[in-house]
Amino acid sequence: MLTDRYGLPLSTTSAVARDAYVEGVDLLLTVYPGATAAFDRALAADPDFALAHVGKARAAQVATNLDAMRASLATALSHVESVSARERSHIGVFRHLFSGQPVEALAALRVHVKTWPRDVLILSLAANQGGLIGMCGLPGREQDLVDFLGGFAPHYGEDWWFEAHYAMALSEIGRHAEARPLIERSLGRFKRNAYGAHAFAHLCYETGERDAGIAFLRDWLPLYDRGGSLFGHLNWHLGLFELHAGNLEGGLRLYNEAFCADDHRGAVHQKLSDSAAFLWRAELAGHPRESARWERLKEYAREKLPRPGMSLADWHVGLTYAATGDEAALESWVRAIEALADTGRYPSGRLIPAVTRAFAAHQRGDHETAIELIEAMLPERERIGGSRAQGDLVEATLLKSYLATGRVAEARRLVERRRAGPAGLPVAGPDSAPA
Repeated sequence: MLTDRYGLPLSTTSAVARDAYVEGVDLLLTVYPGATAAFDRALAADPDFALAHVGKARAAQVATNLDAMRASLATALSHVESVSARERSHIGVFRHLFSGQPVEALAALRVHVKTWPRDVLILSLAANQGGLIGMCGLPGREQDLVDFLGGFAPHYGEDWWFEAHYAMALSEIGRHAEARPLIERSLGRFKRNAYGAHAFAHLCYETGERDAGIAFLRDWLPLYDRGGSLFGHLNWHLGLFELHAGNLEGGLRLYNEAFCADDHRGAVHQKLSDSAAFLWRAELAGHPRESARWERLKEYAREKLPRPGMSLADWHVGLTYAATGDEAALESWVRAIEALADTGRYPSGRLIPAVTRAFAAHQRGDHETAIELIEAMLPERERIGGSRAQGDLVEATLLKSYLATGRVAEARRLVERRRAGPAGLPVAGPDSAPA
């Protein structure tokens, strides 16, 4: 029987289909473009290959082509009775995910990987900060991700995909000495791995190695196709490093050309969050506002993200409404989230409304209210989703509000209590010198 790269049997008798499927899975794992074409080649060789239909659905989801995602899933489901128990369970996890049922998808995933721990495409759904654990909105999710992945280390050994993801999770909770050799070994084994590059960028951020991060990304990004869904986000990381280095013009050039560009190929929420976060951070650092940029982002948010449902995206939409002073849109947005929270359909509860209202208070100069709101939610900040680098925008806003109200001692304590690596935040004080 034919198997995949991880030794799992596949319900196809075509070696051509198998090889193309393995290629498609690897392209998904490395976040490189071309997975859809690979799965199409697999299906040309074996139209009944259910897992290739699921892989194609996943590629469509990543590309935000939801109609194609649903069509491929429907075809996979039509073959579900003729596949193995492992493949039937595999399809079931994706059915929950594609139906907008993340809680059910994660529960099914946890059951699935107990029996088939090397089903890498399933494991990948919960293996990073943007996955089913990372975005669950629950307290302790960072440690949960480390514990979850740590249990699979014996099954993967020195696998380049696994080590990059496990290292990223370790880095996020401060275990940098353990993370570094895993990331370096992963990239050494397979350099053309966008997630490995992403993990290394985060490590450099968390350890305060700004210049190393800049050098690495400038060297690595030319290897990456612009069509890759992490192209914009990796350029955001480079832009963030440039901002920390005081190079606003370099950061804005990346903003224009890569992570807020019209041909940005990443997820809709990624373009919005990267763009809004960069502009807000630039202003916190003392750079003047460019209102036209914010207005374009607001229109993008209204068109592409009309309803809340994903915490990381939702607070960046709220940030955009706050920055543009659109109080009516912001209040409508917040109330929609609160309605979901009140019915138990929003795992992070009322944290997103709180931080959104804090951004709005900061924007209108009501820094005392911003401080009160952020201080109250800060102990549970991880529940708003995303990485620590993304969440640092909240602490940067708090720091700016402390400085704006002359609460210098509290500003100093905030910086002193931060984790050691990214302790410095590019925030301008009353004298316009970054704190």
